[in-house]
Amino acid sequence: MTTPEPGTQLLRAPAHRVSERARSWWALRSAVGIVVLLVPQAVAAIFLPEVTDVLLVTGVLTLVVGVVHLLVVPRVRYRLHRWEVTDDAVHTLSGWLRLEWRIAPISRIHTVDTDRGPLQRLFGLSSVTVTTASSSGALAIDGLDAAAAVDLADRLTRVTETLGGDAT
Repeated sequence: MTTPEPGTQLLRAPAHRVSERARSWWALRSAVGIVVLLVPQAVAAIFLPEVTDVLLVTGVLTLVVGVVHLLVVPRVRYRLHRWEVTDDAVHTLSGWLRLEWRIAPISRIHTVDTDRGPLQRLFGLSSVTVTTASSSGALAIDGLDAAAAVDLADRLTRVTETLGGDAT
């Protein structure tokens, strides 16, 4: 572990942003969520005419909240989401309403996984999950360029292999 220079900030925001395409991925996920909520309301309104007025109000509220979420959250998440790997640790900052700042020492890493769901593949994105000996669970870096995610997973795997031990 390197000793920081006097006066330097030990805890700082991680250096790297996720891919700009992550905004589109998050927006599409929001849009899918809106549709998933609106379709049952529309079907119920068709088959239950006695509650159509209530379902119209809930449908409009769902649409308004959904569109605001779709327009605001991806931009905020992109501005806030950051990650970095140093010689000593993996750093992540994520969230949009509640921010989570996680630091996992390299020596505590158990596994490194990549994940590419269908929507992520559509945008050329991937997620990297770093599982550690922490009771707080794994660190996730969502919205990485797919090639960058493979490089990151490879780098972390090589570094942890050279450390040996059981990561506890």
